[in-house]
Amino acid sequence: MLLRDYFPTVENWLKLTSCTSVRFLLSSPNASHLCWRYRTVVPLEDPIITETTSTLQEWGVLWKQLYVKHKVDLFHKLRHVMNELIDLRRQLIQGHLAQDQTREIKRHITVRLDWGNEHLGLDLVPRKEFEMVDQDHISVSELYKLRHGDGCHVPVQHHLFINLKSFTYNTISEDADVFFSLYDTRDNKQISEKFMVRLNKNGGPKNPEKVDRLCALFTDLSSKDLKRDLYIVTHVIRTGRMLLNDSKKGLPHVQYRRPYGCAVLAMSDVFHTITDLKEEKDFVLKVYTCNNENEWFQIHENIIRKSSTKYSAPSTNYGLIISLQLLRGELDQIRRENQAVFSRALAITRKLGFPDVIMPGDTRNDLYLTLERGDFERGGKSVQKNIEVTVYVLYADGDTLKDCISLGSGEPNTSEHRSFVLYHNNSPRWSEMIKLPIPIDRFRGSHLRFEFRHCSTKDKGEKKLFGFAFTPLMREDGTTLSDESHELYVYKCDENTTFSNQGLYLSMPCCKEDFNSCPNLPSTLPFQRNPKETFWVSTQLCSTKLTQNVDLLALLNWKAHPDKVLDILGQLRHINGEEIVKFLRDVLDTLFCLLDDNTDKYGPLVFQSLVFIINLLRDSRFYHFRPVMEAYIQNHFAGALAYKELIRCLKWYMDRSAEVVRQDHIQEAMRALEYLLKFIVQSRILYSRATCGMEEELFRASIQELFQSIRFVLSLDSRSSETLVFTQAALLNSFPDIFDELLQMFTVQEVAEYVRGTLGSMPSTVDIGQSMDVVKLQSIARTVESRLFFFPESRSILLPVVLHHIHLHLRQQRELLICSGILTSIFSIINTSSSVQEEVEMMVESLLDVLLQTLLSIMSKSQSLETARGQRCPQLFLPVQGEYVSTLLSLLRQMTEVHFHHLLNNFHSKEELKEFLLKIFCVFRNLMKLTIFPRDWSVMRLLTSHVIVVTTQYLSPALHKNFSEADFDFKVWNSFFSLTVLYINQPSLQLEPLTQAKRKKVLDKYGDMRVMMAYELFSMWQKLGENKPHFIPGMMGPFLGVTLVPQSEVRNIMIPIFHDMMDWEQRQNGNFKLVEAELMDKLESMVSDGKGDGNHRELFGLLLFVCSLLEKIEQETWRETGISFVTSVTRLMERLLDYRECMKGDEMENKKIGGSSNLMNFYKSEMNKEEMYIRYIHKLCDLHLQAEDYTESAFTLLLYWELLHWEDRPLREFLHYPTQSEWQRKEGLSRKVLHYFNKGKCWEYGISLCRELAFQYETLYDYQSLSWIRKMEAAYYDNIIEQQRIEPEFFRMGFYGRKFPFFLRNKEFVCRGYDYERLEDFQQRMLGEFPQAIAMQHPNQPDDALLQSDAQYLQIYAVTPVSDITDVPQLERVPERIKSFYRINNVTRFHYDRPFHKGPKDRENEFRSLWIERTTLILSRPLPGISRWAEVERRELVEVSPLENAIYVVENKTQELRTLISQYQHRQHHGNINPLSMLLNGVIDAAVNGGIARYQEAFFDKEYINSQPEDTERIAQLNDLMQEQVHILGVGLAVHEKLVHPEMRPLHKKLIDQFHMMRAGLHQVSGSTCCSVCVCVCACQCKYSEQSLYVAQQGLPAGYTGVNSPRGILTTHSHMSPESVRLIHRHRSVSHRFHLRKRCYSNLNVTTF
Repeated sequence: MLLRDYFPTVENWLKLTSCTSVRFLLSSPNASHLCWRYRTVVPLEDPIITETTSTLQEWGVLWKQLYVKHKVDLFHKLRHVMNELIDLRRQLIQGHLAQDQTREIKRHITVRLDWGNEHLGLDLVPRKEFEMVDQDHISVSELYKLRHGDGCHVPVQHHLFINLKSFTYNTISEDADVFFSLYDTRDNKQISEKFMVRLNKNGGPKNPEKVDRLCALFTDLSSKDLKRDLYIVTHVIRTGRMLLNDSKKGLPHVQYRRPYGCAVLAMSDVFHTITDLKEEKDFVLKVYTCNNENEWFQIHENIIRKSSTKYSAPSTNYGLIISLQLLRGELDQIRRENQAVFSRALAITRKLGFPDVIMPGDTRNDLYLTLERGDFERGGKSVQKNIEVTVYVLYADGDTLKDCISLGSGEPNTSEHRSFVLYHNNSPRWSEMIKLPIPIDRFRGSHLRFEFRHCSTKDKGEKKLFGFAFTPLMREDGTTLSDESHELYVYKCDENTTFSNQGLYLSMPCCKEDFNSCPNLPSTLPFQRNPKETFWVSTQLCSTKLTQNVDLLALLNWKAHPDKVLDILGQLRHINGEEIVKFLRDVLDTLFCLLDDNTDKYGPLVFQSLVFIINLLRDSRFYHFRPVMEAYIQNHFAGALAYKELIRCLKWYMDRSAEVVRQDHIQEAMRALEYLLKFIVQSRILYSRATCGMEEELFRASIQELFQSIRFVLSLDSRSSETLVFTQAALLNSFPDIFDELLQMFTVQEVAEYVRGTLGSMPSTVDIGQSMDVVKLQSIARTVESRLFFFPESRSILLPVVLHHIHLHLRQQRELLICSGILTSIFSIINTSSSVQEEVEMMVESLLDVLLQTLLSIMSKSQSLETARGQRCPQLFLPVQGEYVSTLLSLLRQMTEVHFHHLLNNFHSKEELKEFLLKIFCVFRNLMKLTIFPRDWSVMRLLTSHVIVVTTQYLSPALHKNFSEADFDFKVWNSFFSLTVLYINQPSLQLEPLTQAKRKKVLDKYGDMRVMMAYELFSMWQKLGENKPHFIPGMMGPFLGVTLVPQSEVRNIMIPIFHDMMDWEQRQNGNFKLVEAELMDKLESMVSDGKGDGNHRELFGLLLFVCSLLEKIEQETWRETGISFVTSVTRLMERLLDYRECMKGDEMENKKIGGSSNLMNFYKSEMNKEEMYIRYIHKLCDLHLQAEDYTESAFTLLLYWELLHWEDRPLREFLHYPTQSEWQRKEGLSRKVLHYFNKGKCWEYGISLCRELAFQYETLYDYQSLSWIRKMEAAYYDNIIEQQRIEPEFFRMGFYGRKFPFFLRNKEFVCRGYDYERLEDFQQRMLGEFPQAIAMQHPNQPDDALLQSDAQYLQIYAVTPVSDITDVPQLERVPERIKSFYRINNVTRFHYDRPFHKGPKDRENEFRSLWIERTTLILSRPLPGISRWAEVERRELVEVSPLENAIYVVENKTQELRTLISQYQHRQHHGNINPLSMLLNGVIDAAVNGGIARYQEAFFDKEYINSQPEDTERIAQLNDLMQEQVHILGVGLAVHEKLVHPEMRPLHKKLIDQFHMMRAGLHQVSGSTCCSVCVCVCACQCKYSEQSLYVAQQGLPAGYTGVNSPRGILTTHSHMSPESVRLIHRHRSVSHRFHLRKRCYSNLNVTTF
């Protein structure tokens, strides 16, 4: 927005935003000082435009986030809505719209804004007339009503748009008429006119101009109609031959209308498909044909009932294709909104009869005629006739009325109608409806003539006339044809008959009723009636100008029969209401004319008739005629003397209410009180004008007497008379409606006095029944909402009596909703008034205390129900709570300092003041505990908080003044402190999560209310003085909750309070034990149930608070104790911070497990809180179960198992454990642990527990359980032998950087991988859990800079387990699957190797300088354990020489060969020799091409032996190992020869050839450098001990030497590169390995080649 300086000489512009305050510094040449002036920028554009702009800006940011969060559906929907809003905003800005169009666009904008805010989780915007509401200008109650108030339910009209797109069922090949109508299956009747479409033989419109214009709108459908069992019924009438497939039946030039088929569509299917009111959908209607034309009249019913034997289905699924659209609203509105639809020659198809709501000015004059059926003679023919009926509408002069017959909307009217023909049927049933829109001036004297013709299919195909029937449209008494079925006489005639003189047949009777009314008929008539032939038609009149009621016509023409007036008036109430409202003005004129003619004679009956008509307008169908009645009273009513008789009759009725038993007529008069007063007042005004105000005093006296009668009726005791209750209820319901009429004749004060006296005459609450109680309050509510109450001078009179009644009801807790509505209306009025000081004072004295008591009672019920049902308050109490909360807030908001001063000074004792303070503090606390207002209603929540903090500031001085020092009251002070703590911690006041714009908006309006309340808390704490110890350590926990608020000023306010509490406890106890315990419990409770609650950042603020507190402690004498206390709290907070961070809903299981185990160990090792320790044991176990880590679940539960003893000590109910003995709980835990060990396939651990249980069962002689546990133990042994277990890999992880949680930060762990999980998979999984982490590509230890960086660095590589078990099974016959368990379980040591060159690298043979740096990691606990992770406690580093490395590699490869060969000898690989082939090829090919040969060159060289004499023994050992490997290779080749497939023989031959080369080269070198070693070989299988068996973690390719480097860190180099060598097993002494080698080598059977 641009703001130009208002000085004309300055041409500067300043860009501002709306609602910005600007200060201008003004100076003048004649002024000696400068002055500041303020200007506020107010936007000139429409507020809706401003809101749309800001909302779109806010949505734009959130819309992009939806894409990032993969919320694709909402992303696309929001984009569509945003585009719509941009377009609607553009239309508003252009400003070229009419007023109603602008309103409609605003409605569309607000609907979309509210939709978007709801789906994006934004705040609700309170609106009134589509614009945002300024809460400063309305009361809190009114603001609450904007969301929960009930709107006015006005009947809504619905309209069905139908568009015929095509008729694809084209087997007719003739012209066709298609009729659409709505049919109600429940009442079995058609409820709408017909929509007619004429189609040619090709299925297209017969009129080319109607292409794409075959559409209609079925109007005036009510909500009740839509709930009926409605169907769209379609009849197809073809025009052509008599028989469709027989060219002989009928000549081509003769056309007959013949029934063809019918289709139906259930509207329930339509409503189910059409979800949006303006959504257009296509439907296909299958056209069924009738099997018997005699059933044609009910073919649609047969199809609906699915009587399939009576109709035939089409051969294809094609038929009528239509599109439907449901529209809602007034027809004019629909026309404006859908101009494109109405421009397509839309056919308006109306409802039969009047709609549910009859609008004044709606003129109709339609007669619906249905050709029902006929009975005709055969007439000497051999077959039955083909009868066609021709309908004419003729006037009295005999002329045919032109265009007065309509077959259906969509086609022009005709002058005659020919019915369809039913083949060979003398009793045809047509049920064909047509509409006769006859002009009103031609209706009287017109008649219908029906001509009957036989349509012959022979000869010339002529249509021969054989009879006719007729009926006049209006009777002689002026009434029209009644709505019923009429049986008409059929008169004979022939083709030569002429009807030029219609008087010939009009003089004859047309039906039986007509015959009976004409006794003097001549014996000879122009036409002879056939008594055996009859014709039935039915009619239905829908006219606003004509009537079928004789009594109504008699009333309007009363002067013609003055002697029958009394009887006519008596019959008025029996006339249909539709007939009366059509002639409302004429009827009223007649009644008042009768009253003027003879008041004494006709007065009571006219009064009764007037009451009946007035009550008729109370019907919802005729409600819209009330303006017609009011217009009549104002503009046409001329009864200047009528008021006297009306007052007299009304008073007479009221005075008799105590005497009469049946009071129906009295109650009707009471219901008509409003319009009776309108007539009375208008009559008096007319009289005063005519007489210049004569008889004014008499009129006032009569009104005074009338009010005395009203008070008399209301004062009667109605508890014993139900009829009197209804009379009083009717009077009270109508009473508020007369105020506006009285204000025309009396002053505001006079009317207010009348009303006050009337309201005061009502009995108190205890003296009337509940139903009457409701009516009384409803009357008071309408009085408050009336115009009378808006005047201050009348309000001061009425308010005391209104408050009196409300006070009584609230005291007894009766009709709370109605009372709250009354108070809402009062506050809405007071909020807009200028001077309300006395009124507010009056309301405070009368209502404040009872309002608090009512709210406490309601909240107590809600809390009890919430506890019982385990959910938020049920919907029954939510409206009541919200109403009374908003009422209380409205009252407190209106109160000023003066009001609070008077309130607090008016208490008679301190006990009363104490009770009041406790009540209001309790209500305020409940407001923050219960969900009174939805979370998206931040406007209401902030307003509530503002009222609470202001009220608290007014009340706190009274608390200090009356309840301090000697009068100290702990209960009141504690209630105050609890309130302040709850207030500051309210989620709605936490501004940090809000967007910057919203935060600024809140701060500008209210400021930071948390700071305001914190200062109030601090102030009151300081005023406690010597009473502070009463709240130590009780308030330590709640005050700690305040420090969790992420607001620095609030924390700074709380620091002195915490210091004060510590100082007081140090003085009293000399330590902080109580404070420390309270703090620990509070911290735990804050996170125990807060998984992923989004508040994890609060603890960061608490750490800052502790640091500030530590600075203050430094100055105290108890410094050391204080520092120790703060340090302990800090360590707990660090772990709680980790725990909350890890327990967020989207975090991975490993993080959650790590955080839980970290906190669990802390509670055990440092806090020694056993109960919390056990709780977290079970939380950790649950996390393991979710991740299906059953072994870890078992180890975790064992922690609790170890705390229990085999004793009978009773244990209380705890967690999910019932009350039981300690022995029982430990037994149950044992069984659960065994179950988890079994699922985790760690049966060895379960066996020891089985033995423990067996011992206990045996001690107790529980042989049944003993048998069970022994069987389980045996099953575990079987599982160990039979089931296969995958050996997991182990990975070392380093977490470096300050961004990791405390329990991971700058630490390293070893993790037990999942089955089949390799290094690459593990790396991807960990990077997925820590998406912000950077993977380190080297194994080097990080420097300090990296450790202290604000980032996350993740270092991962594989490690090898080193078993710590000393009693590894040593027997040679122990199966490999048993031994392997002990190698990878209960392990605390792991190592990894890093190759390096010590000194200069030997370029000829790098093996001579290749050293190994072996790092051994010692864990804090063994794996597996309570987690897949274990922290590295320390590390050891050793260097392995090149020769030792060579020995190690050769020995390990030999062990690997031995293991695999042994497995194949025992047939454990089921014939698949690929692993053996690959291993043999890798070793032999590597040896030939440089593997062992490179070792020989490096270490068997004389120069090396001479230079390293201390390695002589190791060189000999290496030689022995090489010889041993050769012999084992021989065994392997022998096994391979037996198992190899014939196709793999070439590979086997190649291996043998290379083996010979390898052995020859080895003997040559060995002979020249070493002594020959003779080896004795036994013929037994190779069995060897665990210490000599170390399985390679992966196979070695050709050229691989076997050095084990960290996987993922080093890459494979060229052939035989030492950097690519992998070390498989742990390092051990040479002598020990040599000893084991000798033992195992003696058992290998070798075949030499």
